[in-house]
Amino acid sequence: MDMRPALVTDSNSQIPPELRDRYGIEVVPITVIVDGEAYLEGVDLDADGFYRLFPNGRTPEITTSQPSPGDFVDAYRRCEAQGHEEIVSIHVMAGLSGTLNSARLAAELVDARVHLVDSGTASFGIACCVWEAALARERSAVTEDVVAAAEATAAKLHSVTAVGAAELLAASGRVSLEPAAGIEMFVTGPGGSFEVIGSARTDSEVCDRMADAMTLGGDPIRVALGIADESALPYYEGLEARLEVRGDVVEIVRYRIGPSVGAFTGPGTAGGFWWSAD
Repeated sequence: MDMRPALVTDSNSQIPPELRDRYGIEVVPITVIVDGEAYLEGVDLDADGFYRLFPNGRTPEITTSQPSPGDFVDAYRRCEAQGHEEIVSIHVMAGLSGTLNSARLAAELVDARVHLVDSGTASFGIACCVWEAALARERSAVTEDVVAAAEATAAKLHSVTAVGAAELLAASGRVSLEPAAGIEMFVTGPGGSFEVIGSARTDSEVCDRMADAMTLGGDPIRVALGIADESALPYYEGLEARLEVRGDVVEIVRYRIGPSVGAFTGPGTAGGFWWSAD
């Protein structure tokens, strides 16, 4: 029997395989449907394969589907089989997806005690919460400490994104973006706050705007930088170069923007998360 809680998340977290394997995190895949064909994110469709489905600049028809309660039951029972009596399940914010509700329904069907955490965010922001929860689990086997670490991280996350295919995000109905020339950018904050910060026409201007946004008034921050595909490299590399020379940036980690996020942002997207390093 493992007295520590198991950790579960969904694939919208974009959690890298090395982080998943290091901490034994159970990842429930989201279904991504491209031109009528269904794929399980991270199982039979990775980031590279997804962006190859945008041939010659054509945007395919893309939808996503949350995991079913049965998918979560299977994941939770795998955790039980490993000897866990408690599970901390950390997911994409409820306002963006029904994933958390599927997890809630599944929690009633298993013997383990499941603690659900709404990350208040999406994409790698979820992984940040899972990561801090995993580190807390190494320090303490007390489930409440692990949950508290995830929730504390969720409460201080910010993000900025330069959207490669703004029409996908607008078509989702989740965000209101006015048509504009150039690359659209937006920031999010704790609790799901959202603000469009305008558009930029040049790579340098995009990088400047994103770097300026990634601050906590000079306080030390940790940063995670994400990229969709090679077409976003100028933004990704330019943003990294600007952050590396700043005294307030104490750490930079990197991740890929995969199918369940790319479904709403498309190729050419870059950005990242930042949070207090205190």
